[in-house]
Amino acid sequence: MPSFSYKAVSNAGKHVAGVLTAENYLVALRMLDEQALYPIHVAEGVEAGGLSFGRRRRVKSSHLTTFYSQLADLLKAGVPMMRALDVLSGQGSQGAMAMMVKELREDVAGGMSLGDAMAKHPRVFSPLHSSMTRAGEQGGFLEDVLHRIAIFCEKQDELRNKVVGAMIYPAILVLAGSGVVLLLLTVVVPKLREHLRPETFNVLTKAVFGLCDLLRDHWMALLMLAFAILFGLTTWVKTAAGRRVYERFKLRAPVMGKIVTMVAICRFCRILGTMLHNGVPILQALKISKDSAGNSILAKAIEEAADSVKKGAALSAPLRESGLFPLTVLDMIAVAEESNNLETVLVQIADTNEARTARAIDLGVRVLEPVLLVMMAMVVFCIAVALLLPILTMGSAVR
Repeated sequence: MPSFSYKAVSNAGKHVAGVLTAENYLVALRMLDEQALYPIHVAEGVEAGGLSFGRRRRVKSSHLTTFYSQLADLLKAGVPMMRALDVLSGQGSQGAMAMMVKELREDVAGGMSLGDAMAKHPRVFSPLHSSMTRAGEQGGFLEDVLHRIAIFCEKQDELRNKVVGAMIYPAILVLAGSGVVLLLLTVVVPKLREHLRPETFNVLTKAVFGLCDLLRDHWMALLMLAFAILFGLTTWVKTAAGRRVYERFKLRAPVMGKIVTMVAICRFCRILGTMLHNGVPILQALKISKDSAGNSILAKAIEEAADSVKKGAALSAPLRESGLFPLTVLDMIAVAEESNNLETVLVQIADTNEARTARAIDLGVRVLEPVLLVMMAMVVFCIAVALLLPILTMGSAVR
């Protein structure tokens, strides 16, 4: 859902600025009215001067996970909300998070719910977490929701760390290989070129020397072109059409497409199962969890499934029609619906497929490493052949 930055005045005459998440502009105005705030300026997006704790200081994901877990433990132990926030804000070891909790405490003390207070800081608390917290407060199972959000965040961090850790070595290989090739083309090859006769050049030698001349004479233009292409792609991806194409490409890309799709589906299944387990109605749970996939194409398919469920259809049927969900996942969902055990099966689907996805990532990286080595070896080999053939030709002519 979009975020709206606002400036408003409270009943006490105090000027308030912040950010809230709402379906549209009118819903944002209604939310301000429910908080007894008179809006002065409301605009979609996060403005530079509007707020943003998340913009001033970044909260680490590990600290956020700890906050959810500790708050859930305190509330389950019978500690009142205000006292629990006081305890957590006093933990100076998590400086940025402690400041964030103090802001939450001030908002809660002013009469806001915890979910609404979290929604004011979308750069720290995702709209998904805010929506789940709000549903937990309304349903009376806030402790369970916070605990499950903590587990969800922890699993997401584990998967993210595995991906980042697995890509470190390939990234080093690419950087080192690119540096070696640039060194050869800009330093070594031009020096050897001076000692070779033009009549001994072959097609490969001419291509390598042409590339050297291009890098030497037009390196600034090439650098500017690379930045222009990068800026153009980044700007295009931010548009609605570009975002749709990019997100569809992520789902359909060779090799990585299956991994990206399974990660998004696992996230959706875990969130939906968690909310159903905590008593959230399925339509409301689908509405909240559709954004958890992190992909607009999947979110649209889930939204269409929610419309079908609203008409009385099963969840698995419209998901099957989208063509994005694996058949094994759809079969498990269909069986779970028939046995009235959907919330448990969804979490099991997430657990099983996250483990499989982690193994697939590990296998993909293991295959990627030798592929990169072979590619770099082939580039160096081509450069070496381009230099050696003229040398051998000159030697034969001398003999």
